[in-house]
Amino acid sequence: MIELLPSDAPHVVAFRASGRVDVNDLQQGIDAIEAVKKLHSRISVYAEIDDMRWMTATALLRDFGYGLSQLGDLNHYYRVAVVSDRSWVRPVTELESRLLSSPEVRAFATQDKAAAKAWVMVMPSGADGASGSTAP
Repeated sequence: MIELLPSDAPHVVAFRASGRVDVNDLQQGIDAIEAVKKLHSRISVYAEIDDMRWMTATALLRDFGYGLSQLGDLNHYYRVAVVSDRSWVRPVTELESRLLSSPEVRAFATQDKAAAKAWVMVMPSGADGASGSTAP
């Protein structure tokens, strides 16, 4: 299941993944990301991975396909905070961080949720986040 979470910053998409994630759950998250991308030139993602046990095959394929489609759009992403105490999350997050120059990707322990939220809400200096805006 993917549950969209409220965010204190309009450029941040926040969600929690737990249990079984199917393609409909995943699409809900993708739709939320795409909606925020239409409104802001740079967005950030806050993801809590709780008790996620598995993804269905169609969800896994959709996730992989969406990820590939975003390779040309990485400049839209600023920061990704992944909050979890699951042992596999930190190595995967570190690998993504090394492979991608943008966005910044960091893993946080569950006890550090407040720090993760504060970090992900920051916008790059000089950017107002609004789509199509230009600096004077």
